[in-house]
Amino acid sequence: MGRPDKAARAAIARRRSDAIDLRLAGVDWLTIAGKLAADPAANSDGIAYPQGYGIERYRKHQEPPSDEALIHAACRDVRTALADRRAELNDDVDELRALEADRLDRLFFVAYKKAVRDQDLAAIDRTLRIMERRARLLGLDMPVRTELSGPDGGAVQIENVTADELDALIALTDMDDE
Repeated sequence: MGRPDKAARAAIARRRSDAIDLRLAGVDWLTIAGKLAADPAANSDGIAYPQGYGIERYRKHQEPPSDEALIHAACRDVRTALADRRAELNDDVDELRALEADRLDRLFFVAYKKAVRDQDLAAIDRTLRIMERRARLLGLDMPVRTELSGPDGGAVQIENVTADELDALIALTDMDDE
């Protein structure tokens, strides 16, 4: 089977969008699969959904896919749609990160000139703050290693830790960060 044409790809994208919308609305997998099936006999609305599940079988006048196969297709569509949306968000985040880095570079240039030319301590502090912010934004800082230990420096027994004790340990590590 070759790559679908532009119209088919658009219909598949629409099907995936419909699948994720239905899932977000709390609709169960079998109902999603039924609504998005190509064969009117399997489609809960009694229509042929464009590029729906089992479209190839429908075109060949074969029996519609089983409920299990339809559910599997719906799950795959939702996973694919979520992965696509995550990729789009990551692209947007990368663009925004680059824009913020450019802004920080411009601010840095102004503060740096003032710090060097006038030897202004406030400008030096501002320059350092911009550098710190840029390093955090771009992930330039080395990760901080944190180790937890139990009594007498031994290992923490996770299976014996209550939720309250775990909260106390987390609070201790949060105080170390400050």
